[in-house]
Amino acid sequence: MTPRPKTCLPLLLAALLPASAAPVHVTYWEKWVGFEGQAIQTVIDRFNQSQDRIVVDYYATSQIDRKTLVATAGGDPPDIAGLHEQNIATFADAEALQPLDGFIRAEGMSNAEWLSRYYPVYARICSHGGHIYAGISTPVVQALYWNKTLFREAGLDPDRPPRTLEELNDYSRRLTKHDPVTGRLTQVGFLPQDPGWWPWIFCNWFGGSLYDGHRITFATDPRNVAAFAWIQSFTRYYGLDDVKRLASEFGPWASPSAPFFTGKVAMVFQGVFYDNYIHQYKPGLDYGVGPWPEAVPGVTDFAMAEADVLTIPRGARHAREAWEFIKYVNSSNPAATTREEMSGAELLDYLQVKISPLRVWSPYFTGHNLHPHIAMMRTLAASPRATSVPDMGIWQEYYREVISAYDRVRLLDATPEEALGYSQARLEGSWARYRRSLERHHQWAALGETAPP
Repeated sequence: MTPRPKTCLPLLLAALLPASAAPVHVTYWEKWVGFEGQAIQTVIDRFNQSQDRIVVDYYATSQIDRKTLVATAGGDPPDIAGLHEQNIATFADAEALQPLDGFIRAEGMSNAEWLSRYYPVYARICSHGGHIYAGISTPVVQALYWNKTLFREAGLDPDRPPRTLEELNDYSRRLTKHDPVTGRLTQVGFLPQDPGWWPWIFCNWFGGSLYDGHRITFATDPRNVAAFAWIQSFTRYYGLDDVKRLASEFGPWASPSAPFFTGKVAMVFQGVFYDNYIHQYKPGLDYGVGPWPEAVPGVTDFAMAEADVLTIPRGARHAREAWEFIKYVNSSNPAATTREEMSGAELLDYLQVKISPLRVWSPYFTGHNLHPHIAMMRTLAASPRATSVPDMGIWQEYYREVISAYDRVRLLDATPEEALGYSQARLEGSWARYRRSLERHHQWAALGETAPP
């Protein structure tokens, strides 16, 4: 009798049973390096370990908006692109982003229910034309930082920041110093050009509007003109040559030679992230953080917000899997009482020392946050008066015009009326062409329905 082989059964079973599906690799382009890159990698690792179906692969990418747009146009985009909030309208109008509405419905939620989890300003950032195109990765809110040591030297209460525009102007003058021998300007209380990233926000702070949902209002809103007149008043007070000479000594904002760190500027508007850089470049600095002073009578809760966002470019190969990661980063464990129990939004924002964009915070994130002013920053983010960039597809061009007008005004090359009027005319032409394009592609109707009154 011939003996039967002994090795067939395991091989036969392996052939008959389906092989385990290999995990899907999701390509994620993001702008972060350094400690911010390490923070998102920690979140990615936590997500990858939480399940066995998806592996997110992280690639730090410079000029991410340009590269994402080119890759999308070429048919080979990443699955996830970490863009800025000002990119959303432009990319969405160009049909370069995939709406997230269908994924949200599959979660058993409406768009309104999904957005209700965020503070209002971040909910607005995620949306455009009645659709949701992004989830928040990390939120930013701006506040007033002041140097308490310089306040004491000027005879000011170091624990009482300016509460009104008039007090800000007065404090700035009292904090001004000149070299006793040469007479050169050595210190200012405040200078609108530091850091100079958001000159448009001064218009909103003064109660103005840049866009009413249909028309450009840069020069036609008198409150915008008043804001730029205020900007120019600092150059007129200090003297153009003195301002130029002092500014030539300013180092990069993220360096030990930044003017706020060297004491050349006593007050500055900066983001929630600035605390990180203070501890890195000026450890031991005695400083305070507070809300924006009251520029419009009765408005004590003005705030400015920004956000890094997660999007799915049109044509992404693994959109469903990309959504799973975006959903994870836009959720949290509200019951977390330890760092190990935190997840998603809170884990990322805790590691980057920022606020969470979600209304509900866990006990650990609230009580053990590394940011010493997190409660005040949360109040600013939650404010119904918190504002962000206008929801319009030509915002990048608009921003360049604002910067141009701002430079002309602060350098005394033009009056506010002249500078804003010139930019207004250019923007009206660009907006008219852009709107006609939207109308040809049957997109304007949807945008008009969601435009602010």
